[in-house]
Amino acid sequence: AAAVSGAPDAGMGIMMMGNRAAIGQYLAYSRVQESTADAAGARFLNGAGVNGQGMLSFFQKLQNLEFRYAVPQDNSFERTHPLSGERIQRLGTDLRASPAWGHPLDPALEARFERVQAKLRGYVNDASDTLRRYPVSDQSIPAHYARAYAYHKSGYPEQAAAEAAALVRADPTDPYFLELQGQILLESGKPEESLEPLRQATERSNGQPLIATTYGHALIATENPAHLEEAVRVLRAAVAGDKENPFAWYQLGTAYERLGDQPRTALATAERAIITGDNAVAVMSARAAMTGLAEGSPEWIRAQDIL
Repeated sequence: AAAVSGAPDAGMGIMMMGNRAAIGQYLAYSRVQESTADAAGARFLNGAGVNGQGMLSFFQKLQNLEFRYAVPQDNSFERTHPLSGERIQRLGTDLRASPAWGHPLDPALEARFERVQAKLRGYVNDASDTLRRYPVSDQSIPAHYARAYAYHKSGYPEQAAAEAAALVRADPTDPYFLELQGQILLESGKPEESLEPLRQATERSNGQPLIATTYGHALIATENPAHLEEAVRVLRAAVAGDKENPFAWYQLGTAYERLGDQPRTALATAERAIITGDNAVAVMSARAAMTGLAEGSPEWIRAQDIL
């Protein structure tokens, strides 16, 4: 209205004020959400009887980085998150009040955490960095875990297989050790040899969907038609447990295709396409599936839902 009445500068100023107010409201909302998440984290740690010193040290690391890069510490109103110093102050009171404060960590929980760290480093970090952090002289479980995939990524299949075998010897019933052994064999071009450890891993993890998907992939990769029916069973169970895994749907579609079941191949393709956002393929595949599936069946209805 101000602009129309002949005061364009005033009109622009009013619009900018409205925009600034909206941004301010969003930032305030975001800070409240982050503070609530912090408080929930502290409550979960205290309720579980876990020492919260690690949580505080994490925020102290963030604060040190902010100091290093000269991030202003005097105004939180321009930020999506509270200042790290404010978070440390608020959390410190709650965490220090817990009976668990200052107590040593549960060794079993710490051992699991170290395994998670090692596995992530082996998969994600540069192999040379992983091998420096976990030298061959380190014969711990996390070190074997990290080196196994570092060697595998670097093209040393024998060393990778030896590290995985060391893990399985340490605990032949651990499904994640068996999974790693099977995955290394599969990705080294030995799908037949990978079947037994991956089968055991799937069974011992109660059909964990990601492990089952790898097992289904291995069954297909053998190119043995005798394994296709089992691959379908395993992969159907995997997508029932995790419907948002496009790779599992791709493998299931491949198994159906090799069995000559075109309607279910099309339905699996439609499921994968709808997850990845390829709506054109999803529509085309859903239509193809509906033409070959029994009208009114659960699979036909699902194809109709996708369409």
